[in-house]
Amino acid sequence: MLSKSLSTVEVSAYQAIAAGERPEPCLATERLAALGLVEHRPHDGSWVAHDPRAIAHSLMGAALTELRDLVTHIHRIPTLESLAAEYDPHRMYGGPASEYLPTRDAMNGRIGDVSATAATSVLTTQPGAPADRDPRIVALGAQRVVDTLEAGAEVRSLYTSAAVSHGQTAAYVRQVVDAGAQVRTLSGTFPRMMIVDGRHLFVENHIIAGADTDAGWHVTDRGCVAWAETVFAALWDRAARWSDTGAHADTVTTGRQRQILVELEAGYTKQQAAKRLGLGERTVTAELSALRSALGMRTLYQVMAWWATSRDRDLP
Repeated sequence: MLSKSLSTVEVSAYQAIAAGERPEPCLATERLAALGLVEHRPHDGSWVAHDPRAIAHSLMGAALTELRDLVTHIHRIPTLESLAAEYDPHRMYGGPASEYLPTRDAMNGRIGDVSATAATSVLTTQPGAPADRDPRIVALGAQRVVDTLEAGAEVRSLYTSAAVSHGQTAAYVRQVVDAGAQVRTLSGTFPRMMIVDGRHLFVENHIIAGADTDAGWHVTDRGCVAWAETVFAALWDRAARWSDTGAHADTVTTGRQRQILVELEAGYTKQQAAKRLGLGERTVTAELSALRSALGMRTLYQVMAWWATSRDRDLP
C-alpha cells in the first residue's frame, strides 16, 4: 500500500539506502525523510533506513481516523435534513446587509442604476450647506427626477433651511416641484440618506477611517431600510413646505442662522455647531455677528434670549 504512494524514483532511493548506499540528497530522499522512511546523518553523510511497516501502520491509523470522521459527518446529514420541518420559509430575513462603495463615482454609479429602476418612491435628505455645482450635473439631476416622476414614482426631498436663499438650489427646486416633486426644508442637523422603493438605502460612510469623503454604503437589509423610512417620515413631518418659506416678510434670521441657533439652543458650542453643520468656525462667527447687528444687540446671550421667544423659531 505504501509503495503505491511513492514514485519509482523514491522506491529506488529507499532500496539503495536499505542496501547501505549513500545517495546524494535530492527530492526523492527529502520525501522519504519527510515520511520517516529514512534518516540522514549529516556528520558522516550516511543514510539509515527505517522499518516501512511502522510508517505504513501510522499512515493507516491516520487514514482510518479521517475515514471515521467522514462517516460521522455523513451520518449527521439525515438529522440536518429532518430540521427542514422546523424551518419557516415565510419568516423575514434581511439577506446581504450592505455594500461599501469607496468613491464618489462608485456611489453615483450605483445610485444612478438603482434610481433609474424606481417604481414607487425616491426619498432624499440633503443636510449639507448649499454650494454652487457644475450646471451640467445639476441639469442631469433634475432630468433624473423628472424621469422618475414620469415613471410613476413619487419624489420627496428634504433640504436644510439654508438652501432657500441659495440661487442655484432654489432654481433646481422650482424645476422639480413644477414637475411634481415634493420638497420641504428643516432647520438643524439631520442625516443624509436616499431611499428607493423602500428596498434600497444609501448613507454616508461612518465606519472606515480615512476613506474618501464621498464614500458610502448601499444597504439592502429590509429592517434597516424600514427603520430609515421611519426616520425620514419623522423629519418630513417636522419640516416646512418649500413654498411656504418665502411667506414671512418680517423674518429677521436667515435659514443658516436659524440652523446655528438651533444647535446653540441644544447646548452645543459654536465650534461643535460648526462641525455638526459642516461649516467653518469663521462662518458661524460671521453669521452670529451679522445677526447681532441686525438685532442691535451686543452679546450672544442677548441673541439667545431673543431667540427663545422669537417667531423665527417656527420657520424652517
